[in-house]
Amino acid sequence: MEGQQRRQGERGAEKGVVGGGGGAPPRPAATAIRQFRQSQVADGPASILAIGTANPATACSRTSTPTSYYFRVTKREHLTELKTKLSRICRKSAIKKRYFHHTEELLRRHPEFIDRTLPSLDARLDITATAIPELAAAAASRAIAEWGRPASDITHLVVSTYSVAHMPGADRRLATTTKHSGLLYIHGCSSASMALRVAKDVAENNHGVRVLVTCAELTLVMFRAPDDVGTVVTQALLGDGACALIVGADAERPIFDMVAASQSDGFRFYPSVEMLALVRDNVERCLVDALGLLGLRPMSGGSSSWAWNELFWAVHPGGRAILGVVSPPKKNVEEALRLDPGKLAASRHVLTEYGNMYGPTLIFVLDEIRRRRDEHHGLGVMLGIGLGVTVETMVLHAIGNNRTNV
Repeated sequence: MEGQQRRQGERGAEKGVVGGGGGAPPRPAATAIRQFRQSQVADGPASILAIGTANPATACSRTSTPTSYYFRVTKREHLTELKTKLSRICRKSAIKKRYFHHTEELLRRHPEFIDRTLPSLDARLDITATAIPELAAAAASRAIAEWGRPASDITHLVVSTYSVAHMPGADRRLATTTKHSGLLYIHGCSSASMALRVAKDVAENNHGVRVLVTCAELTLVMFRAPDDVGTVVTQALLGDGACALIVGADAERPIFDMVAASQSDGFRFYPSVEMLALVRDNVERCLVDALGLLGLRPMSGGSSSWAWNELFWAVHPGGRAILGVVSPPKKNVEEALRLDPGKLAASRHVLTEYGNMYGPTLIFVLDEIRRRRDEHHGLGVMLGIGLGVTVETMVLHAIGNNRTNV
């Protein structure tokens, strides 16, 4: 008897009904599931509703001789060749100012940060475990203030960082009202764009949610005394910062619609001229794939064609070399996309004023773009270039509904 009931239930399931074993009137399972999903999914694309940024208080400008400071605090002033090389890199980098959490006083209290024979990881992570959530919270408070709604209206939280490795992590320190949070670790310069892609999926698949995205990074985890060229390159380019964005679909006063997103990657971890070649040789394919989702084709003619220079561009400014690959100062037709130099003005501005802050840098660029509202409208591309080499591509639509105080 029991086997017969089980077989009847299985036959009912095969026919696509709920309660196939008898009792309540059957109803199509597929219809019930579809109706449930339709009630959850948002009606429109996810949008960026507000942007906030933050930096530590300590600024280091090119005029304040970062080279002399770095070799003095690390007690390596006798390394004159490396000192000369760092000075030359700083001059060519186009970076005028950067911000840091670590100060000379902090480095004096922690000699292990300079002496590589001493263990230092625990001390570094103890500092960043507190500093990262604080810096992320500063950026988040600015985004929430611009948004104009209470923090309690945030339903989901996505946090990205490589600077801490504690569990529970920075997301739990920030999540005071939301029950849904997630943490993305160790995604380098493409981390903020990856977190934004995750938030896009959450917002579009859950009607009415509002997602807070934060990304914060500190160079303290990698700070050490100079011993090779790789060390001085990071000291010339990197800085500290945090960003935050409010994301939602069917949203009020959007700044940018997030139209489509994709990711492409290879596998290289170290800074190298090979990375520049990889970006140059593959960036156009990544962009064609992303815009192809909308049925758009570059320079092919017809109503759905466009040229690269017709878009606005938010490109991660990892350094002058990366931007030169995408938009060479000299109009070399062999180079990548052959963008007009002015197309990356926002990226170059952020690189000059803040350096490379890893993931948050790209959102600083996006913030700068919406400040230049007269220069950017219609469709654009956000390009995160990070570890892997990973290229995060997102197609944006500038709504033009910027607030007057940004």
